[in-house]
Amino acid sequence: MLGIAFGRFDDSFSLGSLKAYLAEFISTLLFVFAGVGSAIAYNKLTSDAALDPSGLVAVAVCHGFALFVAVSVGANISGGHVNPAVTFGLALGGQITILTGIFYWVAQLVGSIVACYLLKVVTGGLAVPTHGLAAGVGAAEGVVMEIIITFALVYTVYATAADPKKGSLGIIAPIAIGFIVGANILAAGPFSGGSNEPGPLLRAGSGKWGLPQ
Repeated sequence: MLGIAFGRFDDSFSLGSLKAYLAEFISTLLFVFAGVGSAIAYNKLTSDAALDPSGLVAVAVCHGFALFVAVSVGANISGGHVNPAVTFGLALGGQITILTGIFYWVAQLVGSIVACYLLKVVTGGLAVPTHGLAAGVGAAEGVVMEIIITFALVYTVYATAADPKKGSLGIIAPIAIGFIVGANILAAGPFSGGSNEPGPLLRAGSGKWGLPQ
């Protein structure tokens, strides 16, 4: 049975909760800045060429490393959710209250927005990539792909970081979470984005991030 709880406003605005929101903001900012920055860097280094296999690996590795760091720095403060889907899943599982989850979402989305804005500023106005389906991939296929890889991410988070029966795993959880996101990008990146982040990875409609046919 799901242990869903709405929560109280006084708990959601306690000092500990405010620190948790700030930690989610910073962790998400770091993850999106590095992850989306790797996509921008690839465009810059290749003069906007289509993504090739080595480029896909580089982007996936960057996302995996960035998420490992983001989860690690926020784990002891906020739980290191970073992703709204993770927060939603843990709220349904009773790990956090719905009200706290909403504030986590706000912090994560604002962190993502600020990261993309900073990338635009520090790169001299280079375009920030946005999501788009690869050629030949329909909306239904893209949705199914995203459902599968998001399930993989949330399940990994729960199994390594949230399940009370797991015991003390220390650094294992951030490593596993970083690996699953890197694997998701390798598997789904050329088709639907597969970024598992509240920020962009692919360039909409251009096919730039689809592997060459």
